[in-house]
Amino acid sequence: MSRIAVAGGTGAVGRLVVERLRAAGHEPVVLSRSTGVDLLSGSANSLVAAVEGCEAVVDVLGPTGLAAQSAAGSRHFFRTTTTALLAAGRTAGVGHHVALSIVGAAHIDAGYYAGKALQERLLIARRDGNWTLLRTTQFHEFAPRLAALGALARPGRRQKHDPRVVLVPEFVSQPVAAAEVADELVSLAVGPPRRAVRDLAGPRVEVMADLVRRWLRAQGRDARVVSVPLPGRFGNGLRHGLALPGPWARLGRQTFADWLATQPLPHP
Repeated sequence: MSRIAVAGGTGAVGRLVVERLRAAGHEPVVLSRSTGVDLLSGSANSLVAAVEGCEAVVDVLGPTGLAAQSAAGSRHFFRTTTTALLAAGRTAGVGHHVALSIVGAAHIDAGYYAGKALQERLLIARRDGNWTLLRTTQFHEFAPRLAALGALARPGRRQKHDPRVVLVPEFVSQPVAAAEVADELVSLAVGPPRRAVRDLAGPRVEVMADLVRRWLRAQGRDARVVSVPLPGRFGNGLRHGLALPGPWARLGRQTFADWLATQPLPHP
């Protein structure tokens, strides 16, 4: 049995990693604000104490809030949290650091991806080689998130969201199942450090606006989905396939349609 820390263990992927570690007989240690560990502004000593005795740290942290989606906000988040985790792991004698990144982050290096690109550079700069980096494409769960974020606000004092129109960034993706990503992270965490491993992507290339339409339709929502090109290097990279995997990537099994069929229907 291994003791493995999971930074971001209450998030969408983190929860799955924690569940799979427990099911396999390992002891997960959840690092999050809800468990008293704040990697952005918390004490370095408390973080060292939290990872003491762990064989590995799995970093699946992600920022929340619109400010963190900018290049500056994303870089601040991942510079702070990654540096803190690496330093604590080194002090506590943790032998393996596993990080989750995004396919294409280093090529696009703008917007939210700028922080992920920085995270990768911080990891690769380590000279001890005690790290593993897994890059994956967006998860199937990204579509409902975009559906929620993209609802236009009605004019007025309360700025209520209008579910009839949803704006979605224009880009192509090859979404993968979060559950398959969690399985891979657990497999990597209990093994030896491997540095950068082959990317993991879903089985099919999809247009994000189409995925959002299908999600809304499955939820019984009659909405017009409008694909909007994002400006700058970030938007250009998404539109022109820089977030798609290369031919060397491993492909998951579950398609978006398969995942959609497993989602609960809305209450009548």
